[in-house]
This record gives sequence, C-alpha cells and structure tokens, in this order.
Amino acid sequence: MTVVIVEETASASLAAEEWRCLESRHQHRADDMTRAHRDRATRGERHPVEDFLFRYYSYKPALLRRWHPGEGVVLESAGDTERASWRWYRRAGSPHDLRVDAEALRTEKGALIGGIHALLVATSRRRARFGCFGLHEWAMVYRSPQIRHDVPLRLGSDATDAVVESSELACTHFDAYRFFTPAAVPRNPLPLTRATQIETEQPGCLHAGMDLYKWAVKLGPLVPGDLLLDCFELARDIRQVDMRASPYDLTDWGYTAIAIETPAGKAEYGRLQKIFSERGADLRRRLIGIAAPRASTDS
Repeated sequence: MTVVIVEETASASLAAEEWRCLESRHQHRADDMTRAHRDRATRGERHPVEDFLFRYYSYKPALLRRWHPGEGVVLESAGDTERASWRWYRRAGSPHDLRVDAEALRTEKGALIGGIHALLVATSRRRARFGCFGLHEWAMVYRSPQIRHDVPLRLGSDATDAVVESSELACTHFDAYRFFTPAAVPRNPLPLTRATQIETEQPGCLHAGMDLYKWAVKLGPLVPGDLLLDCFELARDIRQVDMRASPYDLTDWGYTAIAIETPAGKAEYGRLQKIFSERGADLRRRLIGIAAPRASTDS
C-alpha cells in the first residue's frame, strides 16, 4: 500500500484579517464572472456561448465563489467559521486555526491526482500545434440534419460541409472528437480514444486549455482561489473564440465571426490560439506543481 506523506510544517500563516480580505476579493471576482449567467438562470434564459462552461463541466457558480488558500497555509482564527465544517479541512495546532487537510485528500484521491499530473506533464512536454483552425466544431455538424446548438449556421449546411471537405481535420482532443458526426470521424487522420488521451493531448489545443479549469476543480482545495479563477477566466475567453470560429452565426449575440474558411480568418485564429497556449502554459505549470507526487512509503 502506498501512503502519501505530506510535510506538516506550514509554509505560511495568514491572520484573520488577511485571509478574510483575500476571501472577500475572491468572492467579488467570482461574482463578477458569473453574474450574467446567474441572472439569466433566474429568468430561464440560456446563452449559447457564455453558459456552456456551466453546462459542459457541470460546476455551479457557488463552487467558483469558495476560496481556498491552497496547501500548507494556516488560517488563523478560522476554527469557529463555516469553513471548519468543509471537507478537507482540519485543525492546525491551535483549535482556533485551520488548514487544508492535504494528507487526507492526497491519500483518498491519489489515483485521480496522479492521473491529472501525468496528463498535464505529458501535454506540457509536447510541441504545440496550431493548424486545426477550430474545425472540430464544423466536424460536429458535418453532413448532419441536426445542429448541436440552437443557432443557425453562418454559411448554411452545404457550404459548411464544403469547408470541411476542402480542409484537413487535425483534432488532437478526445472530448471534441467524440462529438464528431459519423461522416467526420474518418476524416481526422488521428483516431482518438479516452485511453490514448495522454498520448495525443497537446498545449496548442483550445480544449486542452479550457480543461485546465476542470483539472483545477478536481484538485479541490489544494488549488488556491486565484489559480482556480484564472483557469476559469482562460476557459471563458477560449470558449468565446471557439464559438466565433465555429460554423454558427452568432451575430444576434454580439459576436463577430472568425471566418476560418478564409486566409485572414485562419491567421486570426492561429494568432489567438498561440496567445491562449502561452496563458495556459503558466497555469498548467502551476497545476503540475500542485498535483506532483509527494514523498511516499510502501507498507
């Protein structure tokens, strides 16, 4: 049996006024990011671009609002707060202080954390590729009588199919590939599976960048609040470009198209893809550090 051992000495200690200030700032930032979505939810409205992250990843706005200091940080005078009842927290020396119970979390979720670490490391070591031009969304409607979103196609069905047929699909992300229509699947030169995801994921992929938010959530309170929100912010920004480059006409929603069927559109998509890849590289590096294996003993 492998037992994870986490160093007991805290790397930092925050006085009550310090961590409460950080918590408040985090909550305000999270509220600003989710306000439009929450307002639409109360009215029973849906947005084809902005609401996607909450539907696809199934994480509620309240999760973003919950601030964690990260591993190894003692929160002074937190023992009598609601936080004391949160999972993965424990007393830290004084009964009035709390810290993330990293040892228990890493022991119980060792396989999950190890899998996340392995995938992120493999992705970070791979050369970024920028030649897909967002055609995954086009492949999801190729030769299909139905469309995935309740939004009209910008070029119509026939012209959309023609773009796919005149292009080379180059998808490397399984969770995009799995939504390809049956007619589009054989057009992708690389067959993708969940089992081989670690062998194909690469840092230039927009969806790999969006998924950093998912991995940050799954690592739970090991992830400091600012990193969680930074990952969500990147995912939100990527989603907008993802849909602007899609075959859908989002004019009524205030979005200008990135016409990837043109040389200018391809150039713009590639430029933004590189920016997202650079932003994602730093976030991925920080998540890798958090998910990295700790000292262990076998017994």
